[in-house]
Amino acid sequence: MLKREKYLSKIRGFYDSDLVKVLVGIRRCGKSIILKQIMEELKERKINDDHLIYINFEFIEYEELLDYKKLNKFIKEKIIDEKKYYIFLDEIQKVDRFEDVINSLRASLSNLSIFVTGSNSKLLSNELSTVLSGRYVLFNIYPLSYKEFVDLTGNEGNDESTFWNYVRWGGLPNRTEFSSIDNIKNYLHSVFDSIILRDVVERLGLKDTSLFDLLLQYIIDTTGREFSATNVINFLKSEGRTVSSETIYVYLEALQKALIINKVFRYDVHGKAILKTLNKYYMTDLGIAQIKNNNFEINKVFAIENVVYNELLFRGYDVFVGKTKNGEVDFIATKSEEKIYIQVTYLLIEEETIKREFGVFKDIDDNYLKYVISLDKCNFSRDEIIHKNIIDWLLED
Repeated sequence: MLKREKYLSKIRGFYDSDLVKVLVGIRRCGKSIILKQIMEELKERKINDDHLIYINFEFIEYEELLDYKKLNKFIKEKIIDEKKYYIFLDEIQKVDRFEDVINSLRASLSNLSIFVTGSNSKLLSNELSTVLSGRYVLFNIYPLSYKEFVDLTGNEGNDESTFWNYVRWGGLPNRTEFSSIDNIKNYLHSVFDSIILRDVVERLGLKDTSLFDLLLQYIIDTTGREFSATNVINFLKSEGRTVSSETIYVYLEALQKALIINKVFRYDVHGKAILKTLNKYYMTDLGIAQIKNNNFEINKVFAIENVVYNELLFRGYDVFVGKTKNGEVDFIATKSEEKIYIQVTYLLIEEETIKREFGVFKDIDDNYLKYVISLDKCNFSRDEIIHKNIIDWLLED
């Protein structure tokens, strides 16, 4: 089992805090494993098993506890002394009014440390923020990074076949159990179907799954390009569907809430402002993109751009698309006082390509680091702009 130290190192400082620890991520990205690894670390600290209360709401034996009153009663009956109890509630969004249970437990008992996971970012955080304002800490959990994928599989990270395996089939941990492409596809289809049925249809009451498929196919086909509702409407018309822009945005938001896609805002480098129009969308996991893609071959240019975006999120950056006076930088990534600019391309084959990719930075005159990332093994760094091979960059600590 891969120890996901990147996340554990962030969460450890909160193990004994009365703040509610909220782990949010797409289904099957490894949230439950992280909870179990936290429990193992607590056991190493000599915490008794009866002070570790774990409930996974996807298990049928806990079906009765989907009733929030029964859940509250069940947990309180387990608390029999003044020592610290650690409560782990996995896929908590399945419980209606779960936020009331958490609030009640915190208000009535002072010796609890509560951990919850969920597969619906906006829904989960919005509900919690209403009741637990300032009393919880959120951790975004992502599918495996490339380095984690290499560590888990034992494959040679510098081998391009390993890299393209990751690009094509994504980083959901359980998919690494299968070597057959058919088995990988079947697994990814089951994950996607469970997301749509449970996190979208049941939770949000939106029943037109064929519209989700068509909209997602459009997002996949236009990854890394500016989103236009008009273009989507025209695409859907070509597929025999007539829908309003309002409906498109409702379904688009549902795909975001289910963590299948991520919206990236544009940032005006010179005006220093976040722009709310012409956003872009990237896939949370490229394996899901592959099975919903109409074309057999993935678009390698936009796929590696998506990989870089996901890696930046994994490394804890806030990510924007950079708008300059004369063009666009693929990503502006910020974290605390740090800012980096990144341009992503497939290969720097011709001098014209090199000039274009490095030239996007000419309108940016600050001193923050600027990178061009590609699959080239030769180092094309120039004019204080750093060139990195994408595989080397992904394997960095």
